[in-house]
Amino acid sequence: MNQCLFVPDRESYEAAAELIAAYGEHALSEAAARAGRSRDLGNHIHYTRWCRVGRTILLLGDPGQGAPLH
Repeated sequence: MNQCLFVPDRESYEAAAELIAAYGEHALSEAAARAGRSRDLGNHIHYTRWCRVGRTILLLGDPGQGAPLH
């Protein structure tokens, strides 16, 4: 099943790029850990932000996502 990921803001791309630069192949794990910490603290704003960043990391790592959608 081919899923189309949509990232609505530039901030997610910038945060994803920073995590990729700092953590390399472990960037997705770091985004998930940050989301988990935010969830545990009850901070739903940062939880959803880090989930978006994680989806963006997946998007940037998938070469098939660059294809036109129309």
